[in-house]
Amino acid sequence: MRNDTVIKSRRNFIRSGLTGLAGAIFVPSVIKKNIKTFNLQKKDRKFIYRTLGKTGIKLPIVSMGTYDATSVTNNALDAGIVHIDTSSDYNEGNDERMFGEVFKNRPRDSFVIGTSVGMWQYREADQIKNAISAKTLRDYIEGSLQRLDLDHIDIYYLGGIKHKEIAVYEPYLEILQEYKKAGKLRFLGVTTHANEPEIIRTATDSGIYDVVLTAYNFRKTNREEIKKAVAYAAGKGIGIIAMKTQAGVYWDRKDKTKMINMKAALKWALQDENIHTAIPSFKNVEQLYEALSIMENLALSPEEKADLQLNQGGSPTGLFCSQCEECVPQCPADLDIPTLMRSYMYAYGYKNLAKARETLDYIDLPNVPCMDCESCSVICSSGFDIKRKVTDIVRIKAVPEEFLIG
Repeated sequence: MRNDTVIKSRRNFIRSGLTGLAGAIFVPSVIKKNIKTFNLQKKDRKFIYRTLGKTGIKLPIVSMGTYDATSVTNNALDAGIVHIDTSSDYNEGNDERMFGEVFKNRPRDSFVIGTSVGMWQYREADQIKNAISAKTLRDYIEGSLQRLDLDHIDIYYLGGIKHKEIAVYEPYLEILQEYKKAGKLRFLGVTTHANEPEIIRTATDSGIYDVVLTAYNFRKTNREEIKKAVAYAAGKGIGIIAMKTQAGVYWDRKDKTKMINMKAALKWALQDENIHTAIPSFKNVEQLYEALSIMENLALSPEEKADLQLNQGGSPTGLFCSQCEECVPQCPADLDIPTLMRSYMYAYGYKNLAKARETLDYIDLPNVPCMDCESCSVICSSGFDIKRKVTDIVRIKAVPEEFLIG
C-alpha cells in the first residue's frame, strides 16, 4: 500500500526546468517556417463568453491550461484570456510559483485561477483507496495558496477522479468545505478523464461541487455519454470546463507529420454550449493566436469535418486512449492499462517524456510487463495493440531521470 512519503518521493524526480506540455496541449494545425508577429490585444478580436454555471463567472470560451508551458502567460492575459488552470503537481509546484509572480502585477479581479491536487486512486481488497490522506489534502491546499501568493483560489479541484468513492469521501469534503467557508477557496471542483459520466453525475448530485473539469473530445469512445452527463450537470448549475480537447495531437505514432486539426478539434468541443470554456495549452504566441481565432466562427467547415474523420466515428485507433477501463478486468496480470496508455500518449503524442515517466511512477509494474503472456487477451475498445504499446512505453522506466528533464 502506498503512503504519502512514497508519493512525494516519486514526485521528486521532476525538478525545476522540466520541459513539456500540458495534458491538453494546443499545437498549431500547420507548422509554419516563418513565425508571424500577432497583435493579440483584446479589442482587436471577437470573443465569445459563457457563464461558468452557478459560480456566475463570465469567461471567454478559450481559457489556458498549463503543464510547464507558462512562457506566454502574460501574452494570454493581455489578449483577453481570463481563466488559467494549473496544478500543484506540475513541476513540483513551480508552475504555481511562476503564476504567483505574474499575478503580483495584476488586479485580483482580472483573472480566475484554478488549481488541483492529483488524487491517485487504486484498488485494495475490492475497495477504492486514495494515495493521500485527509491531512495531506490540507497541506496541498495551504501549499498552493502559498506558492500562488494569493489569499484565495478561485477553483480548487480534486484532480484525476476516476472512482466516485473518492469524489464523495467525507474527510475530503469536510476539509474542502472548511476552506470554502473561510473564503480561501471560492469554488470547489473535480477533474476527470476516466469514467467521466459517473463522476460528473456524482459530483453534481453531491451538492458540494461547483465545477467539473472533464476530458471531452471527438475521439472519446464514450463521448455521447459524456455529452449527456455534461448536459445534466450544466442543467443543475454546474460549471463545465473541457480538457484534453486535442485528443492526442497526432493520429498515430508512426506518421508524426499527420497531426489532428487542432482548430477543428477545439471547435468540436466548444460547439456544445454546455461546455462553458476549454483549457488548451499554448507553448508560443502562434498557438495562442490559433486558439483564440476559433471564436471568429465555431462552425466546422466541410474540410474540418473531413479532417476530424467524423464520418468514421472520430477514427478510434491512434494515440488517444479514452480511459474507458474496459481493458482492466481482461488483463490476467492485473496491469493498470489505462495509465500505461495515458503514459504512451504523453510520450508519443505530446512528446513529453517527463510526464510519461511521472505517470508510470504512480503505478506498480512488474519488471517486464506482459512477459508471461505469449499473446495478449485484452480486446481494446479503441483497437490498440495493448501488448505492443505496454512493452514499448515501459522502456522509459530504464532511462536515467536526468535524461528526461531539461
